[in-house]
Amino acid sequence: MEPLTEHRPVNGPLVYGFLRLSPTATARQAALKDALAEYCRSHELVLGGLFIERESGACTRTAAFTGLLDALALPDAYAVVLPAVSHLGPRPIAVERKRQITDATGARLLVIRGGKSARRRAKPSSGCGAHLEPVQDAET
Repeated sequence: MEPLTEHRPVNGPLVYGFLRLSPTATARQAALKDALAEYCRSHELVLGGLFIERESGACTRTAAFTGLLDALALPDAYAVVLPAVSHLGPRPIAVERKRQITDATGARLLVIRGGKSARRRAKPSSGCGAHLEPVQDAET
């Protein structure tokens, strides 16, 4: 797929990744980080950072998710990109987090593997430890 800008250097919309992983999932983290970076590169998005939630507690407002909301409050923030909706947490937590992302911040929710309903749409669908990892520009 050729970039829409025909290889002209432009800054795409600024997005932030969010992953929910077990503390020992280092290989999976690397693979998902690469998948998010490739998705952003192919859709001409700038991946500004990656927020990683390490613990599987049942709280909605973890340090990683709070950091994500803070980043979305920045003027140039456009969206959150996820490998799958399950990275928002168990269903009750995911519903609340989706509401906070889309309603409270006005950001979009971009899901790489969104299930049947996300594939039918023309537009992308919309414990308490944390780790923010800067992501290199996909073109470097």
